[in-house]
This record gives sequence, structure tokens and C-alpha cells, in this order.
Amino acid sequence: MRISSVNENTIMVYFSDTVSPATAEQIASALPVIQSQLGQYVVDIVPSYTSILISFDLVEIGLREFTKCLQQALVQCSKNAAGAKAKSIELPVYYGPEVALDADEICAHTGLTFEEVIQIHASTRYRVYAIGFAPGFAYLGNTDPRIEIPRKQTPRLKVPAGSLALADRQTAIYPKQSPGGWQVIGRTPISLIDFERENLTLFEMGAEVAFTPIDKATFLDMGGVLLPEEIAMVREVA
Repeated sequence: MRISSVNENTIMVYFSDTVSPATAEQIASALPVIQSQLGQYVVDIVPSYTSILISFDLVEIGLREFTKCLQQALVQCSKNAAGAKAKSIELPVYYGPEVALDADEICAHTGLTFEEVIQIHASTRYRVYAIGFAPGFAYLGNTDPRIEIPRKQTPRLKVPAGSLALADRQTAIYPKQSPGGWQVIGRTPISLIDFERENLTLFEMGAEVAFTPIDKATFLDMGGVLLPEEIAMVREVA
């Protein structure tokens, strides 16, 4: 772990040079300690794959003093990390043909059947490595190397809300409809953004995430939505 000043009121804490579950756990355990011990000085805190960027109020505290306080807080984090238990999140996912928009491309790239892709994807537990791009968009890793696939060469202008997708060794869910270039394999009926929650998003750094396959009837019963063109596609196939 090392601390580096970015400017007069911003510090970067590097936990590792390697993206891993262990690094995600360290970052997850550090965040609440920093907030509780230094919250009165912190203006913004941005966790990422291997680091935390912290901006503080220079009127309230100087760089040298803040760095010293931060070092003391991080020592406490190290002591607490061993006994910390990561938040566990389980999400239902419909991997049906209407919503697995890139199933053919994924199968062609991996050489697997889509049933095999589903089994591999759903049998892995993932870690939240970062949250960004859009509110509630969590970067989860690592996917099994057998289903590793690059982003689409031409991104979609509209990826439906709740879409579960792959890119490289990561997987993620689009919390809202947005442009995107990840390879879509399914959709969850669960809303990831809730403005009534204390935390806007369901995800948090370091959390463990698992996906449970569900059928279309369950997806719809749980509030999942199929777009008109997706319903029409199924009728054409039938």
C-alpha cells in the first residue's frame, strides 16, 4: 500500500498493482473507516480497481496533517480487514433468446453452446471491482476465461435497462437504458437504482455477486420487461 499526493487537496491510495478479489476486499474495508474517521474533512472519495482517490477540504486541514491521519486510519483498516465479511448479492437473470442479444456472437467467439455459456457464467461468484460509467454500473470480475470476449466493435445506441453483459474478463448489468458496447447475454428483473435507498445502488465495492438463471415466466412475474420488438421476435420464431 502506498499514498501519493495528486495535488494540494487530493490523495491517491494504491492498495496493489493487481486487480484481484483480495484488493477489492482491502478497498471495501478501507472505505467505511476513512468515512468514519476522516469524514469531516473528505469532500469526495472515488474507489476504483486498485486504488482510492480522496479529495479533502484544504480550509479544514492541510495536506501533511490529512496524510498522517489517513495513514493512521489505514492501519486500522488492515487490522479490521481479516475479520470483515463481504456483502453477498444474488440476482435472478433471464438468459432467454429475446434478451440475450449477443448470444450468437458469443458462441461464435468462444466455440461454446449458449447453454454452456450460461452454465459457466452462472456458476461463478464475482466481486465488485469498481462502480462507474453510469450510476449503479458495477464492474464485476473475473469471468471464466472460457467466456472471455472483447467489447463489440460497434456499440449499441440503446442497451435495455437490466441487461447483463460481458466484456473481456468482466461482467456487468446496465442499470438504466444507455449506449453500450458490452456483449449482452441476459436481463435481470431487479432494479439496481433506488432513490429511496440510503445508497443509490444495490452494489458496493468488494461485494460478492452471484447470478441465478430463471425462466421467462418468473422474469415477468418479478417485474421484468420485454420490449415490443423482443415480443415480436418470439412470435416470428414461433
